[in-house]
Amino acid sequence: MKVLVIEDDPTVGPFIKRGLEQQRWSVDLTADGIEGERLARTQPYDVVVLDMRLPGKQGLEILRDLRSWGFERPVLVLTAQDAVDAKVTTLRAGAADYVTKPFAFEELLARGEALARRPRAMATPVLTVGPLTLDLDAREMRHTGKLIELTPKEFLVLEYLMRHAGRVMSRTLITEYAWGYHFDPGTNIVDVVINHLRKKIDAKAEKKLIATVRGVGYVIKG
Repeated sequence: MKVLVIEDDPTVGPFIKRGLEQQRWSVDLTADGIEGERLARTQPYDVVVLDMRLPGKQGLEILRDLRSWGFERPVLVLTAQDAVDAKVTTLRAGAADYVTKPFAFEELLARGEALARRPRAMATPVLTVGPLTLDLDAREMRHTGKLIELTPKEFLVLEYLMRHAGRVMSRTLITEYAWGYHFDPGTNIVDVVINHLRKKIDAKAEKKLIATVRGVGYVIKG
């Protein structure tokens, strides 16, 4: 079992990590909201344990952004708010369950185990655009059936474009997705990765899949 714990409390975070590791879970712990969202997007976790009050980016915002992006894995929320409306807001934002602080570790473990057993009914492990297929579980890309190796950043940028096939994605949105935080709009880091992708995908193809929309960003069409 692989779990991500996003919790900035210097006592609670290590406490959860030690307890889960004693249950033979593989645990990544981060105290920063932005870093936690980046890890959730790029690593194959079975469950994410998310605190609501975090530095960098608040838990509710992280939860909403992950769900709107297409993140399907269960998120167990830690909250100090026991009010019904706060719980309802959390669940409607995409939480699979919640634990109210202070909590007994046995409760958190039981809820985490129950969430991990849920089938990934909504998951879409393979994206397809024209001759391209992107296997999200195997982290593989194929063009007309031929396997093409991608770097981690190339994979993330291509995944983002394929998830939004036919729509123009700005450089800012791409950097938020692939790097997890805002870059100076003047940077050419996205352009560099797109150029590498074009060499691997479009160089020998009659029909180019990745197009530039000048002054806006990039789009992929099948």
